[in-house]
Amino acid sequence: MCLGVPGCVISIDGSLAVVDFWGVRRSVRLDIVDEPVAVGDYILNHVGHAIRRIPPESIAETLAMYEELMAADESDPMTADISAEIAGTLK
Repeated sequence: MCLGVPGCVISIDGSLAVVDFWGVRRSVRLDIVDEPVAVGDYILNHVGHAIRRIPPESIAETLAMYEELMAADESDPMTADISAEIAGTLK
């Protein structure tokens, strides 16, 4: 199973952004994102690539859903996948 994970864009340098995922900052490519991204925007990251910009009106609901998923037991495959994606260890 593969999930994208939402994160907030902290800085942008060309097609590379630094994105904050619940306190974990990672570099994310912006080459394939569906629309332009600015600092402060939220994106959906999948294996180091922003795949879509999250509309501002959807951010609170999206983050709440992911926080609920992350609060589940680590043996839950979705919880494990989200944790791995945030840590950058998803294969």
